[in-house]
Amino acid sequence: MPNRTRLSLSPGTAIALVALFFALGGSAFAVGEAVQSSAAVQQRCQNGAVRGVATVVGPAGAGIANTPDRFTSAAGLFSRRFNCTGKGVQVRRVSVGVFEVRFVGNAASTAVASAVGNALTAVEPAPEGAFRVSIHPAGRDDFVDAAFSIVVV
Repeated sequence: MPNRTRLSLSPGTAIALVALFFALGGSAFAVGEAVQSSAAVQQRCQNGAVRGVATVVGPAGAGIANTPDRFTSAAGLFSRRFNCTGKGVQVRRVSVGVFEVRFVGNAASTAVASAVGNALTAVEPAPEGAFRVSIHPAGRDDFVDAAFSIVVV
């Protein structure tokens, strides 16, 4: 007959394990309730919510430098886009390294942007409810065309 080891728990260990399971279960329940209640309360375009996201990559195979100089919502210019109003996200190229992104019908007043590679971005409000994104290489003052992401809140 094979040698079997028998696991024995002391009463203190058993009580501690039961308390641990109740504590973990209660925490999971509380977190689940908090997520559900905050999701029910938060409106899509409410202050403090992410109101829009866009990742601008330019026309496939042609590069971001070939983004039109008129506002367009052509799907091929974006790898990702979201507008809390359900309306369009539009982009246009103003000049080398300067783009404007508009979230149609969106009253967001604050935005942050990030470019790919070794490039820095600056964002400022622009006419027609748009945000102007300027992209330049790190450590230099000139502008460069590069794919970028913008988030408005």
